[in-house]
Amino acid sequence: MDVKVLIEMINKVIHEHLVLLKWLSLGSLVTFCATPLLVLLIVVNIPADYFADSGRKRPRAFRGHPIARLILVSVKNILGLVCLLAGLLLLFMPGQGLLTILIGVMLLDFPGKYRLESRLIAKPGVHRSINHLRQRFHKPPLVL
Repeated sequence: MDVKVLIEMINKVIHEHLVLLKWLSLGSLVTFCATPLLVLLIVVNIPADYFADSGRKRPRAFRGHPIARLILVSVKNILGLVCLLAGLLLLFMPGQGLLTILIGVMLLDFPGKYRLESRLIAKPGVHRSINHLRQRFHKPPLVL
C-alpha cells in the first residue's frame, strides 16, 4: 500500500469522525485534569485503619432505606464502570488511563475487591507513596 493512499484514508476517517474525536479529546483533557485531584482526595480521606479492619463498615449512606441504598450503589457502580471504560480508552490516548482505571475499580463492587486493594496497598512503594501524600496533608499513615 502506498503511503499517500494510507495518509488519504486516515484524513478521510478523521474528517468523517471529527465531532467524535473532539468529544474524545475533551473527555481526555477533563480526566487528565480531574483524575489526579480525585486520587488525591481519595488517598487523603481514606481512614487510617481502612486496610487494617477486616470487617469494614458500610458508609452511613448505604445503611438507610433499601431503595435509597439500591439507587446509591447503582449510581456508584455505574460511575465506576464509566471510569473503568474511560481509563481503558485513555491507555491509548493522552490522559491518566491507569489512575482512571484505579478510581473505577475503587468505585465498583465485586467479590474479592478488598483483597485486591489490600494486596496493592501492601506493596512497599505504593504504601510509602500514599503515606507520604497523607503526611503532607497532616493525616496519619495507613495501618496495614
